[in-house]
Amino acid sequence: MLSREDNEYLTRTGPGAPMGNFMRRFWMPFMLSDEIAEPDCPPVRVTLLGEDLLAFRDSKGRAALVDQFCPHRRVSLFFGRNEDCGIRCVYHGWKFDADGNCVDMPSEPADSTYKDKVKLKSYPVREKAGIVWAYMGPVDKQSDLPELEWMNVPDDHLYVSRWIQQCNFVQAVEGEIDSAHVSFLHRKLENDAQNKAALTGAFFANDTAPKWKVTESDFGMTLGARRKVENGRFYWRMNQWLYPFYTMIAPVPGEARTVRMWVPVDDGRCNIICISYRNDKPLSEQELHNWQTGAAGHAARIPGTLTPIANLDNDYNIDRELQAAESFTGITGIRAQDAAMTESPGRIVDRSQEHLATSDTAIIQMRKLLIDGARNLEKGIEPAAAQDGAIYRVRSHSVVIDEEIDFDDRADILEDMRVTAGVGTQAAE
Repeated sequence: MLSREDNEYLTRTGPGAPMGNFMRRFWMPFMLSDEIAEPDCPPVRVTLLGEDLLAFRDSKGRAALVDQFCPHRRVSLFFGRNEDCGIRCVYHGWKFDADGNCVDMPSEPADSTYKDKVKLKSYPVREKAGIVWAYMGPVDKQSDLPELEWMNVPDDHLYVSRWIQQCNFVQAVEGEIDSAHVSFLHRKLENDAQNKAALTGAFFANDTAPKWKVTESDFGMTLGARRKVENGRFYWRMNQWLYPFYTMIAPVPGEARTVRMWVPVDDGRCNIICISYRNDKPLSEQELHNWQTGAAGHAARIPGTLTPIANLDNDYNIDRELQAAESFTGITGIRAQDAAMTESPGRIVDRSQEHLATSDTAIIQMRKLLIDGARNLEKGIEPAAAQDGAIYRVRSHSVVIDEEIDFDDRADILEDMRVTAGVGTQAAE
């Protein structure tokens, strides 16, 4: 468990909070490029690390992220005009470019220089692989984007989606890196027929108490969970957690890989950006259909919103008859099952009331690394991962072996989790 003081320290990411300062050392993925697809398109409201902001694309195609409120009378620039390389407030016509410079102030005399003294807060923005990123930290600490494998695969090898989850980012990530829950939360009651349908399905059903081996590194942690399987063999599943909110869950061999980013909107919500990709071939129509409908990996959303169809307000469409006869939960879809567990304790769970066990090994370590990272920053020690994008050249992995040894004692397994200089170009296992 955590003390209430440490829980507050861990979960608060707004301006001035220690964890918020830590987060601001990293590039923040916050929306999809398609959401501001065209030059001079309508602006989009964005809340990021507790700040109310506005995203738009200017006439030259440049993406921008600025304060949502005009510095004149603090009205929302969401109602503004995106035109001629700037966002113009409709209240008095003040206009600002992508860097926050006031480029026109028509309500003031023609000879006035007041516009040169007014600035709209703005953040550096970059785009990569269909994602828009912002850097919200000190200018002199800004580094390059993380070098993640999926950033360099061809467009037809990649699918991206986004939705909002109604809980703090930490508890959302905790649900993702908790490998033990797979044996229960996602289980079908027809054990022999459906749990064994996938190559690794029976592995989760037969050994429900995996042995954990967590190894730390500059990027974060490798979360190894070992299960005993048939014929005296062992199934190792090595998921990855990367600073400050990236997760990589090991795929079944031959399936597409998935990376999720759990970005704090504010202290009670997180913005989930989900990437599914292949580096061996284009995505199939069936894969795209499954992701677009929420059947696998991604959440199906209410049209025109960032809200999943199955959500807290409708109890995730739980079906008690289904729960009695077919499904351990009665909730359809892995994303909805996970959300039910991480949203139901409330926006910020009271971790002082927990009773943690060996299955929580990865969660305990992640909390420690985040808290230590923020405390080190308070002492002037910068996070290494924020300064070197090459640290992120890793991938998740799963494998069946005959030896009763730890995964990190096998050089071939460690090599399979490493992405070398040709980022995104290697063949999938």
